[in-house]
Amino acid sequence: MPAPRTDALPGTCGVLIIGAGFAGLAMGRALDRAGVRDFLILDRADGPGGVWRANRYPGAACDVPSHLYSFSYYPNPDWSRKFSPQAEILAYLERAADAFGLGGRMRFNEAVAALSFDEAGGRWQVTLQDGRTLTARTVVSAVGQLSEPFTPAIQGMQGFDGAAVHAAQWPDDLDVTGKDVAVIGNAASAVQLLPELADKARRLTVFQRTPNWIIAKPDRAFTASERFAFRYIPGWLALYRAGSFWIHESRYSAFVSGTISNAFVRWNMLRKLKREVRDPDLRARLTPDYAPGCKRILLTNDVFATLQRDHVTLDDSGVARAGARELINGRGQRVPADVVVFATGFQTTDFLPTLTVTGRGGADLRQAWGASPSAYRGVAVHGFPNLFILYGPNTNLGHNSIVYMLERQCAYAARQIARLFKEDLRTLEVTAEAQDAYNEQLQAKLARTVWAEDCPSWYKTRDGVITNNWAGLASGFARTLARRDDQAWSAAR
Repeated sequence: MPAPRTDALPGTCGVLIIGAGFAGLAMGRALDRAGVRDFLILDRADGPGGVWRANRYPGAACDVPSHLYSFSYYPNPDWSRKFSPQAEILAYLERAADAFGLGGRMRFNEAVAALSFDEAGGRWQVTLQDGRTLTARTVVSAVGQLSEPFTPAIQGMQGFDGAAVHAAQWPDDLDVTGKDVAVIGNAASAVQLLPELADKARRLTVFQRTPNWIIAKPDRAFTASERFAFRYIPGWLALYRAGSFWIHESRYSAFVSGTISNAFVRWNMLRKLKREVRDPDLRARLTPDYAPGCKRILLTNDVFATLQRDHVTLDDSGVARAGARELINGRGQRVPADVVVFATGFQTTDFLPTLTVTGRGGADLRQAWGASPSAYRGVAVHGFPNLFILYGPNTNLGHNSIVYMLERQCAYAARQIARLFKEDLRTLEVTAEAQDAYNEQLQAKLARTVWAEDCPSWYKTRDGVITNNWAGLASGFARTLARRDDQAWSAAR
């Protein structure tokens, strides 16, 4: 890992990047290549990696193939598995920060609290959590959609005297051996965590709100010959990655309502469920009543087996309240618990949940967005000049790699920022007309997808507006961002 600078923060910088995960590192590289070298990367953690530094729960791994879930311009021939574990991904990101020459431009343990735009000066005033301030001509948010854990309020939880942890904030010293463990949540992090907990806990209770569609995870270790080929045969790794990309692109049709692909995916997952869960009552409780893909499809090979172990119980009655060393379920039954694990995900539809952002004319970003955040091409918001958002509204995918999407967003944002500096503009701001037209077309396309159907998911807000996902192929997103759109921007000197 590159050694970050430890001297005092500068009072001003050209570009401030908030976050040092995949998005922040890619943005730093994109700016460097665009000739914009006056930038600073701040992160609240003690090193780069973003969610892959924060999420250290047992079993944490990616559900996108490793060679696709990595930078196209920084391939890694040494992935140990098709789906790499957290520690390997973190190590890869630390090496990437070094390879991109970002060490001297990163500062850690620095949390940004607020942004306020100075219209006269065309600069953002940045306030850190400890009250220090600096100014930046441009700000890029690279905090992502899955960075701020969500923990539901449970009556009596303040009186619980066991260990209560969120999966995304897993303490290194937590040992569940021989203990009664209750896991609230059963989605993406839970299916990785549950087999690990079941191997150690005396008793494991899984509180399920909604069953998930589950598909097999084609994971395995790469052979020595495969890794040799990735490293030494010219073009082989690029070809392998391209093949993986287009295989995943072909799966988008399964997320369009009423397609044969969606019906086939349903049939295939129901067959897996029937084959692996013999008890008809348990199988019924694990069978979703919504279209596959409406919520995130989970990749796992062992969660069904875990839920059928003698000391594991699936509880779908909900949690009513907590006691000193127990949870009371929705039927009023007492569930012993020495450890409560919240596998309840993140504040996904809030976007920038830890930042107070005040734009032109004193506009508050949270109020401007209302219940359903939106952005132009996912990266810019009218009323907030010189501000760019990575992994912003409607840039998530259900079928391919977010790293591919981030590379395109970074290239697009770097192009706009380079224009700001080259033309010596005071402000560069997307027009309201361009943002509205873009989102009207986008939502019309999203209405034809399974995400618009009736199911609770982190892809959409409570009023049913799909705020997180892109409507179409990842390659289509790339073509959209590659198009020149100078008319969509208002520039002022």
